Amino acid sequence: MIFEGNIAGFVIHEDASIQSALGKIAKLKGRVLFITDEQDHLLGVLTNGDFIRWLSDKPTADLQISVGDIANKCYHYARSDDSHDKIRSLLDKVLYVPLLDGQGHLVAVARRRQAGESCTIEDKSIGEDSPVFVIAEIGNNHNGSLDRAKTLIEAAAEADVDCVKFQLRDMATLYRNAGEPGEASENLGSQYTLDLLSRFQLSTEDLFKAMDYSRECGLIPLCTPWDQASVRTLEEYGVSAYKVASADLTNHDLLKVIADTGKPVICSTGMSQEAEIKEVVHFMQSYGVPYVLLHCNATYPPPFRDINLTYLQRLHEIGQCPVGYSGHERDIFVAVSAVALGAKVIEKHVTLDKELEGSDHKISLLPDELARMVEGIRQVEEALGSRDSGRQMSQGELLNRSILAKSVYSNRDIEKGDLIEVDMLEVMSPGQGLQPNRKYELIGRAAPRAMKAGEPFYPSDLEDVSKAIQARFYRFKRPWGIPVRYHDYRKLLEKSNPMLLEFHFSYKDLELDIHDYFSENLAVDLVVHSPELFVGDHVLDLCSIDDAYRKHSINELQRVINITRKLGSFFTNEGPIGIVTNVGGFSMNRPLSEKERRDRQVNLKKSLAALDVDGVEIWPQTMPPYPWHFGGQRYHNLFVTAEEISRLCQENGLKICFDISHSKLACNHRQHSFEDFAEEVAPYVAHLHMADAVGLDGEGLQVGEGNINFVALADILAKHASTASMIPEIWQGHENCGEGFWIALEQLERYY
Repeated sequence: MIFEGNIAGFVIHEDASIQSALGKIAKLKGRVLFITDEQDHLLGVLTNGDFIRWLSDKPTADLQISVGDIANKCYHYARSDDSHDKIRSLLDKVLYVPLLDGQGHLVAVARRRQAGESCTIEDKSIGEDSPVFVIAEIGNNHNGSLDRAKTLIEAAAEADVDCVKFQLRDMATLYRNAGEPGEASENLGSQYTLDLLSRFQLSTEDLFKAMDYSRECGLIPLCTPWDQASVRTLEEYGVSAYKVASADLTNHDLLKVIADTGKPVICSTGMSQEAEIKEVVHFMQSYGVPYVLLHCNATYPPPFRDINLTYLQRLHEIGQCPVGYSGHERDIFVAVSAVALGAKVIEKHVTLDKELEGSDHKISLLPDELARMVEGIRQVEEALGSRDSGRQMSQGELLNRSILAKSVYSNRDIEKGDLIEVDMLEVMSPGQGLQPNRKYELIGRAAPRAMKAGEPFYPSDLEDVSKAIQARFYRFKRPWGIPVRYHDYRKLLEKSNPMLLEFHFSYKDLELDIHDYFSENLAVDLVVHSPELFVGDHVLDLCSIDDAYRKHSINELQRVINITRKLGSFFTNEGPIGIVTNVGGFSMNRPLSEKERRDRQVNLKKSLAALDVDGVEIWPQTMPPYPWHFGGQRYHNLFVTAEEISRLCQENGLKICFDISHSKLACNHRQHSFEDFAEEVAPYVAHLHMADAVGLDGEGLQVGEGNINFVALADILAKHASTASMIPEIWQGHENCGEGFWIALEQLERYY
């Protein structure tokens, strides 16, 4: 059972309308509302059932009458000081029991605890769908020094944990000899522990200062009280939850004092038998406090063979609550692995020096190890996914499949209408067309188009040709074009009426003689998309903090600029030729910090100033948070957020290529409005890449196959970027003579 002290969501005033009451019930997913007067006296209850019964007697119901008029005055309730057993017996009859004080005021609501229900500590939820709650256990590793405690707190914050935890003992009441370490009758182990505690415990004043400093560093401070006096001290401070040590799991007197606070409790289960764990579960449930159980082996350090990490799953069954792992073993790998077995809390000790005096230091993590553990935890929880999501190819796998897998190809010239026979077909790489498992679906069909030997079949070749979308002449309210390569621009240009061609260069294209492909002027404008990858696996990065790498990137982009100027002589551009590029700012293992991003922004400005851009304009493209680089994913840090894009454009005098697919993914990642994003960046947009997007990394989708509201976007762009040019940049859109581009243009023509 759970006692809800924050009852605002359950309460409605007697004068409120029935309609407003129904809206509030809907937020509670069809549960109960308690109706009160001005003085918070409980007057009645309203459930879905009560409303339906009232409605059945009223053929013409008025939803504007007061909810007090239909309140159910016959309800179960309890006094706030009634025994838990009495309240629990009422919860066997109803889902919610109002708790009243002696004057009939509603002061709390008791409800049944749901199996696996999450636990909330301040603004952090601990539950099935929550991120792992990471606790850095400082304990007494400050060795009595407030300055060392603060340094440990700073290290924990830098490692990006959620919480730091301390310990508090009232030595006078906790130990039979008032904690005197010198008493001769004490055994060796007790004397050692008491000696450390007598020398290394922070004063209460310094402990509170350390906990205050934790908050200043953005961390939740928790503390393990080892006795009832310490609970009272921590209540005076105002902690938001309690951690119970393994040694006190069977100390029901201490647990009762903690449970009486009504605050969440995290219990370590080391040193205990399963029967004792079941006892504490029953105890916590009877008191109605939110709780979490931590699997733990309370030896320092335990042998790996004794940890039995798979017990986490059994612990979850027993506790019917979130579970976690408190580790005292060497290294980080067991704790990280616990996440894969369902741990939603991880607790590990942290120290500045493993050789300091005190038993905990040797089993603690150094700050860099703690940071590495948190990084591993976040990687594992992100990688876990869901059993219900099924097996789906990621965008990176689709990229690699098109390169490494195989497709069905014609091994001879085929005329349109020819009957396809098995000996006309070959399975070869790359896998850019129809997958080999569909080869026999082609047999006996009439060829839907003329094909050359070595040309791939596509899924559309199995569809009804009469329903296929064909290239045609289009009309748009803004300059528009299509993406092309040297080898296919003529063929695609013949099929439609683009106003511009955007040439997507590979690094190999930079070595070609353009006169092999161009001999006369074309009546269209030119845009160039710079390669990202250059010879020697060099990925362009004008922002790199490696000066040699950055200068190499400048030189490579200058080559692109020089070739663009030569190519421009064959096109009609009156102004500068736009060069779309990813300017860099990516990282391999983690997102960059604010300072690291600022350093790269400074380097970008230097790099742009070093380029000879006569006759061209560099258009950085907006980027997703998790870009694909040739089948592998990285982290991107620049030109991702709207506020940063607008600032960089102002500071550097830039225009951008607004890749709407990339930016939709960035908004999904930050849970921000894409329309607000578009409003902010639109004044700086020179060029548009149009494609749909879904999730966090599903980019380049066909228009209409993702989550972008193209109608709303069209209105924003019409107001703030009416002259910006655009192309459809659909992944693999060039295949089958630009099939993907024509489908996209068919959709976009209605709005743009």
